[in-house]
Amino acid sequence: MDSPLQPIKPNLNREPKRSQGQSSTPPQKDAYARLLSQHRSSKFSSYLEQYAKDLSLQREGNGPSTLLKAQSDRLNIPQRKRDQVPNDLSDSSDFSPSSVRSKGEESSLSLYMEKLSSRSAQQDSERKQSVSDRQRQGQRRDTTTSHDGDIESGEELSCLTPSDSSKHQKQQKKIHDSAGCPQSPVKVGASGHEQERMMKSKKKNLPKHQEEEKSAEGTGVQCSRPKSPHVNFGNPASGPLGSKSSTMFVKFCIFFLQGQLRINPKKYHEAFIPSPDDTRDIFLDGIVARNRAMNGDIVVVKVLPQEQWKVTVSSDTDCEGASESEAQKEHMVQKKLEKKREHTPRADVIVEDQCNDLDEVITKLRNPTLTDAGTVVAVVYIVEKKHSRAATGFLKFLPDKPFAMFSPVDHRVPRINVPLSDCPEDFTTRPGDYANTLFICRITDWAATSNFAEGQLSKTLGQAGEIEPETEGILTEYDVDFSEFPDEVLDCLPKNLPWTIPPEEMSKRRDLRNECIFTIDPATARDLDDALSCKQLPDGNFEVGVHIADVSYFVEEDNTLDTIASRRATSVYLVQKVIPMLPRLLCEDLCSLSPLKNRLTFSVIWKITPEGKILDEWFGRSVIRSCVKLSYDHAQSMIEAPDKMFTAEELPPVDPVHPIDEIHQAVLNLHSIAKNLRAQRFSGGALRLDQMKLSFTLDKETMMPQGCYIYQYRDSNKLVEEFMLLANIATAHHIYRKFPELALLRCHPPPKAKMLDELQELCDQLGINVDLSSAGALHKSLITTLGDDEYSGARKEVLTHMCSRPMQMALYFCTGAVKDERLFKHYALNVPFYTHFTSPIRRYADIIVHRLLASSLSCGPHLRLSSDEVQKQASHCNDKKTVSKRVQELSSELFFGVFVKECGPLDSEAMVMGVLDQSFDVLVLRYGVQKRIYCKSVMALDSFHHRKVGKKSELTLVWTPEDTESAPVEQVISVFTLVEVQLKADNAPMKYSAMLKRPGDNC
Repeated sequence: MDSPLQPIKPNLNREPKRSQGQSSTPPQKDAYARLLSQHRSSKFSSYLEQYAKDLSLQREGNGPSTLLKAQSDRLNIPQRKRDQVPNDLSDSSDFSPSSVRSKGEESSLSLYMEKLSSRSAQQDSERKQSVSDRQRQGQRRDTTTSHDGDIESGEELSCLTPSDSSKHQKQQKKIHDSAGCPQSPVKVGASGHEQERMMKSKKKNLPKHQEEEKSAEGTGVQCSRPKSPHVNFGNPASGPLGSKSSTMFVKFCIFFLQGQLRINPKKYHEAFIPSPDDTRDIFLDGIVARNRAMNGDIVVVKVLPQEQWKVTVSSDTDCEGASESEAQKEHMVQKKLEKKREHTPRADVIVEDQCNDLDEVITKLRNPTLTDAGTVVAVVYIVEKKHSRAATGFLKFLPDKPFAMFSPVDHRVPRINVPLSDCPEDFTTRPGDYANTLFICRITDWAATSNFAEGQLSKTLGQAGEIEPETEGILTEYDVDFSEFPDEVLDCLPKNLPWTIPPEEMSKRRDLRNECIFTIDPATARDLDDALSCKQLPDGNFEVGVHIADVSYFVEEDNTLDTIASRRATSVYLVQKVIPMLPRLLCEDLCSLSPLKNRLTFSVIWKITPEGKILDEWFGRSVIRSCVKLSYDHAQSMIEAPDKMFTAEELPPVDPVHPIDEIHQAVLNLHSIAKNLRAQRFSGGALRLDQMKLSFTLDKETMMPQGCYIYQYRDSNKLVEEFMLLANIATAHHIYRKFPELALLRCHPPPKAKMLDELQELCDQLGINVDLSSAGALHKSLITTLGDDEYSGARKEVLTHMCSRPMQMALYFCTGAVKDERLFKHYALNVPFYTHFTSPIRRYADIIVHRLLASSLSCGPHLRLSSDEVQKQASHCNDKKTVSKRVQELSSELFFGVFVKECGPLDSEAMVMGVLDQSFDVLVLRYGVQKRIYCKSVMALDSFHHRKVGKKSELTLVWTPEDTESAPVEQVISVFTLVEVQLKADNAPMKYSAMLKRPGDNC
């Protein structure tokens, strides 16, 4: 069975059937072909494929019995591993490996399709049908820039671009005629009595809301949220609606939407997926509508009839959900809809009755009377289980019950019934002893008719509020493998230690051991995977080298070590430790470019002018011997004191072959060239979005936070970044030129146009002169428009956050999966080709790039992966990179929560980042954290009023007078307002709140 990570290539060769006198008008998109090409599950696709063939057999005279046998014979489907198994969740009998029944029985999906196809075939003979073609695009979310200049982000959305449907009435008749639509209902898979009996038995097992869903049909053209750049940027497969195999599926295909489920962490009954045209979110109301899908899962949802739609006003809210007053508005709208439904027949009404193609669906979504409407939908299918189905939480004893109740800390996860036999031995007699104990629980089953899942305890973590138990819980929830490497992996490592480079390997490489080469890294770094060199040439130019650890020499393709590394895909950096992608013998020793040790490397060496113009370039495998391990602080000191004579005591141990002055001059030359390269990049249209990063000082024994500070990005960081970027760009050009169908690159799509327009409108109303027309224009705006007073940096941080929201995530992809070369572009860097080459110790994508580079230089074997396999691994690396980033953020939040508890309350100035109707978000300037302040929780606040004009939102806070003779104090809250806050620990472990201080109170 195909992996859901594998790209689905569009079928561009399907020819439309035309009647004799038919003109050669452009064919409409084949909705059946679209579903098969876009869907990420071969199991779901195979059902549709087989069903089309079976229907064709019946139309040719084979009858229902042949069709029933064909459907029965295809039910034996092999089981796949948990995280790749798509599940049909349309009713209580899930379509999953655990519930696939024996031959002769019908799956819930096929039964559902029988009812759907019979009804739709009948209605085809009574009315005309049209489907417009559509194009899908896009992903979005907040971005940050990594140490090697890349853009990283989280959430994604898909979008649909409306197309011309002016000829659809003429095309309808041609399609109807060429399809040979039956004039009477088609009975599929069973006799009429058998089908009726089976459908009744199904309904007995369904809750009421699912019975209603079974009787609802719709016409929103199926649009899936893509997972790979090929699907994301390319056109979907197309073909004629007139083909016999696809006519049956028109109403089925246009009935569903696919996307990634996002559950509101503040209001767990609310969930969303992207709308077809990407102008808003589609709303799933309640846990039942999610049908056991969990946050992050890729799901297929069914759009309910329009009379069940409800309005949600989302312009003042974010992913954390609507405010109280907005919820009241929604409730009022819902009550009106319910009254309307009381007078509406509950027959099998389908959305097609209200709108005949997707243009009308989109129009209705944009209707002024339904501004920001969210269509009520229900999940019917899980394409890919992204969520780990594991959670941390607490056990609660239930008297007279054979199970305990597990309450997850994350409210988006359901409560779980755990058998008492799985609980600690004395839990039933002393449940109070476990009131503050954190457990890990995994969901093992979840019946469609229950709000509670079934599960098993995996581990007792320890006391809530302690760093190690909380950290382990985070890693487990996000499915980060932090186990020790098994013996099978360790067997792949060199045995004879201390290891030395074999003479035969040395003879194959360029010997650079006598060159002045050094590393610049954080002071605590142990996985040193990049080094630099700079030598002035007699002609005044420079020979600059970037030398990267040759990890691919030790990690051979397809062995056990390679398998584990590809599965982990990335190292995960926590505040107090690193979860490595590779065994420590490699990442901290044999591959790490430690000083005074011979190490294997891949080098890129340029001949470059002082102005940064590249005259020559060389790639190859090499051997180096680093002469010193510099920290960023050491390099910064050298940059800031160009004339100083540094002593040996001021630096780490230095190879006596290379004097300190030589190293100092090399750093200064690299800094000078890097400044020119950087200036060229930004004048050429690059963008950098820097956001505050909180760092900690830890007690060496307890690893508890002793202090925290905002990490400073300085010239020494910029020096390293420029040459890492240069190496990555050069490598991308090289491997794409050599392997146009197999290269692994990294693209960054442009930001969402609609979100940019809204941001531009807001900035205009705030009086901020920001040019959002391009990456370069935005970068120039960020450094020129916010003044030069003491708070200009804070305003830039706030504006950077606002500008990050429309940004899409950068993605790894295989060039063979994306046919349009224009889609390779990296928006933020403003370069046509980019990849990751410089960190193979911590990123598996870089190892693949190293293998491609070695093969292209004839100094390594040919990559044994196909284009599809490279794309599958690229998608997996994307997922793991997103998880790694989120876990790192949670680790930082965890440590800061401990710091506030131990050292708080903490006072600081803060700047307002966004305003809602009953709350506002602030950036706490001293610590760089973002918090939401709720007006109802502000002490001494008499009242507050919200006002919004266009996109500009404003709160007026009225403070209670401090004495009877004073007048109330009004405080206006809008974006960029400066306020005083106090951070204070909450009663819940690791949690803290930001409390707004009265105007005039000193910090």
